[in-house]
Amino acid sequence: MSESSTIPIKPVFVKVDGLEIRYATSPKIGAPTVLMTGPWPESIFSYLPIWETLALEFSLIAIDLPGFGQSEGRADLMSPHAMGDFVMEIASALDVDRFHAIGPDIGSPTLLFTASHYPEAVQSLVIGSGASVFPMQIDGILKSIVEAPNLDEFRKLDPAQVVLGAVGSVKSYDVPQRMKDDFVASYAGDRLWDSMALVRQYPTDLPILKPLLAAMKTPVQIIVGKDDPYGLAKDAELLHAQLENSALSVLPGGHSVWMEQASEYARIASAWIGGGYAKLTPSVSATAAAPSP
Repeated sequence: MSESSTIPIKPVFVKVDGLEIRYATSPKIGAPTVLMTGPWPESIFSYLPIWETLALEFSLIAIDLPGFGQSEGRADLMSPHAMGDFVMEIASALDVDRFHAIGPDIGSPTLLFTASHYPEAVQSLVIGSGASVFPMQIDGILKSIVEAPNLDEFRKLDPAQVVLGAVGSVKSYDVPQRMKDDFVASYAGDRLWDSMALVRQYPTDLPILKPLLAAMKTPVQIIVGKDDPYGLAKDAELLHAQLENSALSVLPGGHSVWMEQASEYARIASAWIGGGYAKLTPSVSATAAAPSP
């Protein structure tokens, strides 16, 4: 049996506002629906380590956001603000009107905009490992991309090597070749550089998001790696402090905790979506750290 045939994530496409959007599902009748947005520079295959665990309890829909993974993109959507609204267009195209959402990395600010604009649709969020507060708390290569005057220096690099370099930073999880191949194919040619447009909008969009955070009632579970190399552990702490109804879980590891700490990430997400979100009253918080592996 081939590796591809054993991978439970089976992508298909749906046309949304003229764009081919890639997604995968694992339906479970009567269970809560969970919409999952792929991280960057990866794709919906990043959820392979937690997919089968979550599928036992929930009806899953994973989407590659426009311009990411292998979904078609469009320049006017390459900002967290615009992308947050487009998430609802995708949900509508898939006949989903109420859902929980999981979205680490670029999904964090994107889904915060979604929840702010469509509170009746978003029951709760599981986010983290993504810049969401202003003033920005970012470091490393992410800071360089966001603050560079242009992308000329980055365009001199091999996109495949950039993507594989990001994958190579994942610890405690042996990323399957099928996933690596998908990530590389997803950002071939100019797609990697084009996708950078979204994070380069952070200085514009995060100030817009800031006042929305204070008013947000949607329960938010934040999960972050203690040693995130992009400085996002601090972002998570500040986001937690700005949200009225949130919980913060700090796990051992770096950026990609949904892979590096898959079992604990899935446990926290399952407990949250399974009812924990409804028990968290405004101004009450929870902080947890997983034991070292």
